[in-house]
Amino acid sequence: MPHPTPGGGRVVRRRFAPRAMIRVIVLVLVAGVASDTHALQASDDRGVTISLGEPAVRIVTLAPHLAEIAFAAGAGAKVAGVSSFSRHPAEAERLPVVASNGRVDIERLIALRPDLVLAWQSGNPPLQIDRLERIGVRVFVTEARSLADIPRIVRRVGALAGSVDVAEASARQFENELADLRKRYSAERRVAVFLEIWHAPALTVNGAHLISDALRLCGGHNVFAAAKMLTPLVSREQILDARPEAIVTGGFGSEALQAWKGLESVPAVRSRRIYAIDPDRLHAQGPHVLEGVRALCERLELARN
Repeated sequence: MPHPTPGGGRVVRRRFAPRAMIRVIVLVLVAGVASDTHALQASDDRGVTISLGEPAVRIVTLAPHLAEIAFAAGAGAKVAGVSSFSRHPAEAERLPVVASNGRVDIERLIALRPDLVLAWQSGNPPLQIDRLERIGVRVFVTEARSLADIPRIVRRVGALAGSVDVAEASARQFENELADLRKRYSAERRVAVFLEIWHAPALTVNGAHLISDALRLCGGHNVFAAAKMLTPLVSREQILDARPEAIVTGGFGSEALQAWKGLESVPAVRSRRIYAIDPDRLHAQGPHVLEGVRALCERLELARN
């Protein structure tokens, strides 16, 4: 009820106005949205945005190079499980193995309670990734098709792990070393090269593969760059027709080198420009691939002389 004032007026006691209440609710909601904008986000190579409310603390990697990338990104202490053959860095070899040859032990992976799984698009089948996502596992899928993709992936993993500074330092170091190699070999005469990924049957890569990108950096030309498949099988006749000046093999020992005997019509065989490079270095998709790139550039220098 209104009460009289000393001056004869009235004071009206008002309840809390609905509009004022709405304003408060809106402010609370806006504050909530604002806090969400601080969530850790990164888009993977499928174009899927992965969002974490806080930095990942338990990471599982499903390919050897992804363990190396996690460590390079400053998240090594958070890696709870890896795939077989995860050798870089050495600490990765001591971690539990949950995947091998593209197969994932789902039960063992779940037992590790990961809040982030790093997967390889070419090595982990889509159905496998779908299964993990259906049970609530956050999966960040990567695919490096060029050397420049490696530091990009390092940065994104660092963003999700909350180790941006370490990831940035690693990425810049890689990019600086890459720039030095590019500067050194960019003006060299181009050499036609057959990249032998496997020898029986002969398997190579096309121009969209990371190894082909490394070859371009060193001043080489992939004779099967125009192939439609990323990793095509090629016949002996196709290799003869391509007439490579140099052959780079995956380092499969004397058996692979002996296979070229009797093919002296191939310029690389006739001039004995057949070079073996350890696939652990050249075929890697982690930072230590630079060791393989340096070796490749050095072999092409020999081929030019």
